[in-house]
Amino acid sequence: MTKMLTGTEHHTAAAEHHEQAASHHRQASKHYAEKDYAHAAHEALIAHGHTQQAVRHGNEATKYHLEQHGKAPPQ
Repeated sequence: MTKMLTGTEHHTAAAEHHEQAASHHRQASKHYAEKDYAHAAHEALIAHGHTQQAVRHGNEATKYHLEQHGKAPPQ
C-alpha cells in the first residue's frame, strides 16, 4: 500500500534519493578507475534508479505545493 506523502515529505525523500545516487556514483567512479567495469556499471545503474526516484519525488512535491497554493501545474 502506498502512503500519501506531503510536499515536505516528498522533498525529504527526493533529497535522500539524491544522496544515495551520489554515493553510488562515487562507487561507480571508484570501480571504473580500478578497471572493474561490471561493478562500475552495476553501481551506475543503481545510481540511475535513485536519480529517477528523486526526480519523481521532486515533481510530486511541486504538484503538492501548487495544489496547496491554488496554482495550476506547469504544462
